Amino acid sequence: MTIGLTHYLAVAAVLFTIGVLGIFVNRKNVIVILMSIELILLAVNINLVAFSVFLHDVVGQIYALFVLTVAAAEAAVGLAILVTFFRGRGDIAVDNVSVMKG
Repeated sequence: MTIGLTHYLAVAAVLFTIGVLGIFVNRKNVIVILMSIELILLAVNINLVAFSVFLHDVVGQIYALFVLTVAAAEAAVGLAILVTFFRGRGDIAVDNVSVMKG
């Protein structure tokens, strides 16, 4: 049995669905929301690399590197905001984010 394009697309679809459900189901915890966004970006990367290999083109893999860079920056900025919010409020509930206006 060989692993084809459809297998990679199925795995990416499952990861994307888990990421979207993680955002919609759990809106209280910021860490879960950040992890869900990372899952969505991982699904995008799997699609980019799978199509890149399938079409024998390197462009998808280069875009995947850019998506990894954006994901790392998103994680760094998100965690910095989370630490600042935790220091100011003492908890990380998403309901209290409106207090950070300033």
